[in-house]
Amino acid sequence: MDVILLERIAKLGQMGETVKVRDGFARNYLLPLGKALRANAANKARFDAERATLEARNLERKSEAQTVAEVLDGKRFIVVRSAGETGQLYGSVAARDVVEILAAEGFNLGRSQVELNTPIKAIGLHKVVIHLHAEVEIAVELNVARSADEAERQEKGESLTSADAIYGVDEDALRPEDFFDPDADRDEGDDE
Repeated sequence: MDVILLERIAKLGQMGETVKVRDGFARNYLLPLGKALRANAANKARFDAERATLEARNLERKSEAQTVAEVLDGKRFIVVRSAGETGQLYGSVAARDVVEILAAEGFNLGRSQVELNTPIKAIGLHKVVIHLHAEVEIAVELNVARSADEAERQEKGESLTSADAIYGVDEDALRPEDFFDPDADRDEGDDE
């Protein structure tokens, strides 16, 4: 299906362009959300008449996104989650969680604006890209840790996925004697 774009859409085209898209994408996404019109003579004339209004509205949305981007760009957020000794999370951090974290800080975003192709499943520092507008994209950093104390240590560059980091024990320096007492009394009467 050919459609006329009413706004810039990433990987598709600029405002005013006539592009060919799959029928389902047009019917289920572009047309209902008001992002495009069916390409025909009547809609082309309608677009030409409303072009100035559409460009002004797009410019206004872009400037709003720029102001939010200036505040949000490069910010770090701490996410406390339960995890095993190897740093593997018991669960994950998904786009929904990122939206909730940003909402707690006063930023109102939708899940579709968060670019997180796969959920975060390990502790560490993770960059997350956020699309505020078709032309405004920023990155925030999530510090996923088991506690706020570990998040501070992680921010300083410390790795928290080894026993040494978690318990303060150098696992390479441990010997069997550290676990077993060779002088322990053995009960000789159990041979029956």
